[in-house]
Amino acid sequence: MFINPDIDEIKSILEKAKIIAVIGLSPKANRPSHSVSKAMQEFGYRVIPVRPAVDEVLGEAAYPDLASIPHDLRNKIDMVDVFRAPDKIAPIIDACIEFEVPLIWLQDGVINETEALRAQAAGITVVMDRCVYRDYVQFNEV
Repeated sequence: MFINPDIDEIKSILEKAKIIAVIGLSPKANRPSHSVSKAMQEFGYRVIPVRPAVDEVLGEAAYPDLASIPHDLRNKIDMVDVFRAPDKIAPIIDACIEFEVPLIWLQDGVINETEALRAQAAGITVVMDRCVYRDYVQFNEV
């Protein structure tokens, strides 16, 4: 059974992370992935957009997948934040395992216990069905 890290660990994660790769970051300002990512940038995080068919989002170069992010930048990613349908995340988990990403954050509604457990078994910290923005604000009273 999947269990999220406790609140203190989630707070620690958000304090330590600096670079977030956002899978499914939309260039459309009215989409949750865009507004959450923009806010995280404003809080001081570097956001790396991962979305096919776009060159740039929020002033950062976009990449079609994790494998396309240059090696020197990919190795600095602290968190992969996922805005994708739960049935579409298996390849994302595969890539995170391959590239030894330390943390996967599955946003609100992205619930796939099987894949979350698979990532945990590979040594990756997983936060599931929580909003990174909402947690950041809660911990920092922005």
